[in-house]
Amino acid sequence: QVQLVESGGGLVQAGGSLRLSCAASGSIFSSNVMGWYRQAPGKQRELVAAITGEGNTNYADPVKSRFTISRDNAKNTVYLQMNSLKPEDTAVYYCNMGLLLYSSGRYWGQGTQVTVSS
Repeated sequence: QVQLVESGGGLVQAGGSLRLSCAASGSIFSSNVMGWYRQAPGKQRELVAAITGEGNTNYADPVKSRFTISRDNAKNTVYLQMNSLKPEDTAVYYCNMGLLLYSSGRYWGQGTQVTVSS
């Protein structure tokens, strides 16, 4: 059974940085696409960034040049480095495992709250 456990969320001032981590177990991590999604209150869940096992990436336009997704296949972990954070980045961030770079897979983590104060 696949388990995804996020960590690293918190409260930060605008302009600050946070690094999210997602540890995976129960599957062949390196062959799956790993993604970060977020959901703000009253809004739909949206893709933030995704990365293939080979390192190909896809970023949502609002986060390009500010966020960086990476993975360590030896540690079964995917990261999201978030810089220059804005209040509109406030959301619950979810880790996802699937097969496609542009759409979510069936496995989700429990989510971690990121709050950016102005």
